[in-house]
Amino acid sequence: MDLNALLERTLEGMGYEVVDVEQSNYGRLLRVFIDKEGGITVDDCAFVSNHLTRLLAVENVNYDRLEVSSPGMDRPLKKAADFVRFIGETAKVQLRVPRDGQRKFTGVLRGATEGVLDLEVDGNTLRLDLANVEKARLVPAYELGAAPRKKRSGGR
Repeated sequence: MDLNALLERTLEGMGYEVVDVEQSNYGRLLRVFIDKEGGITVDDCAFVSNHLTRLLAVENVNYDRLEVSSPGMDRPLKKAADFVRFIGETAKVQLRVPRDGQRKFTGVLRGATEGVLDLEVDGNTLRLDLANVEKARLVPAYELGAAPRKKRSGGR
């Protein structure tokens, strides 16, 4: 059974996006990071946790502890659609194979099409192969006294 596919199929039908799934301690801890337009509340996490507890019991998924959470302000970018959804935002990108001797880049997302990520770094646009992206996360925009940045919608 493909746990990620099961979770995506189930939660998408409930109006949530599965951002990431982590299993650790030999699968005993299961973490599910969810999102939805407008953001995630504690009530959303409790609702999804209760639903998944029943679903995973029916599907005979063996685990000791389930954690359901929002992806946080430094949300991971996993799918090509994530890079498109957050165009204009700043992200940290780590490559599997170095480019010009460098694996880590921080820049503004400018586009993602046909398997290529356009990342503006120091005024230059780098074209990075999405298949070579090992990790990517948004960089939270903190400004003292400013309202939090509004979450972008769409992309799904």
